[in-house]
Amino acid sequence: MEIVITGRHTQVSQKFRDVVESKMNRVTAIAPDAQRAQIVVTHEGNPRQADTAKRVEITVVAGRTVVRAEASSSDEYSALDMALDKLTLRLRRARDRRKDHRRGYVNPVPVDLGPVETPDEEEPKEEEPNNSPQAAVASDLGPGESVEVQVGDTPIVIRRKLHIAEPMSIDEALYEMELIGHDFFLFVNKETGRPSVVYHRHGWSYGVFEIDTAENVAKAKKEA
Repeated sequence: MEIVITGRHTQVSQKFRDVVESKMNRVTAIAPDAQRAQIVVTHEGNPRQADTAKRVEITVVAGRTVVRAEASSSDEYSALDMALDKLTLRLRRARDRRKDHRRGYVNPVPVDLGPVETPDEEEPKEEEPNNSPQAAVASDLGPGESVEVQVGDTPIVIRRKLHIAEPMSIDEALYEMELIGHDFFLFVNKETGRPSVVYHRHGWSYGVFEIDTAENVAKAKKEA
């Protein structure tokens, strides 16, 4: 398995690299097909956040599966241990799920498909012209590539990334969301063909947003 270690706002010592190398056998023991592991160590310079000054993010690619975990602590070694604990738990879930699928069993997950509370709609703003520098940069992105664009003379920075989504079911999207450790996951619903997002509400409750245009909805109703 290829292991790549990088630092953000910090230098990664050789000692830490050696510790990572020795502990990544926990990953290969659970996922022997793991091809690549990327570890990113970030230092938070704010002295008020000394207890979480070091953040370690681990991303493992095993076949078509991507599993991610992160943790923060006062030092990178304890953050690494906590992130590895989360990662190995998610890897075991992925392994067990593959076994269940081979046996023909899928554990259903309750999902709320009803309306959810959303903030009041704001008045529409003029769209940025397609010939703007920001639009040109975004259109040049390849799959998985990202770019940060500053908004005018303001300190606001927007990070743009092109994500290639494969059609999947809601259950599969929830599974992918749990693997990467996020509270939401973007996907294309293979049953409706609509861009969608699943998100964690509270406890074992989840929600789903589907996106479509009023024109498409009206057309579908007319055809029905």
